[in-house]
Amino acid sequence: MSRNIKRNDRVEVIAGKDKGKQARVLRVITERQRVLVEGVGMMKKHVKPNPQRNIKGGIAEQESPIHLSNVMLIDGEGKRTRVGAKIEDGKKVRVAKTTGAVLAKPAR
Repeated sequence: MSRNIKRNDRVEVIAGKDKGKQARVLRVITERQRVLVEGVGMMKKHVKPNPQRNIKGGIAEQESPIHLSNVMLIDGEGKRTRVGAKIEDGKKVRVAKTTGAVLAKPAR
């Protein structure tokens, strides 16, 4: 399941409190089947000050991982799509199920 969504892909949240948001994937945690999506699933974390690392301390907000089943990939036209695979020129590529178009590799 995690091979379908990669880092820096644009996804839409399809379930949960952030349903409908579109954002970029920051990290994929394959062993737990979770993704970290930019600005989605925000939680508050209490941080101690650390002068060596130049951290002020206080209450910081950060993203929490959400399950892979709660996001769908966005194709080039901005629509939600499932992902398939196809072999082109001897290489395996990701294909959008809605349009059949080859999905571009995410920018680094």
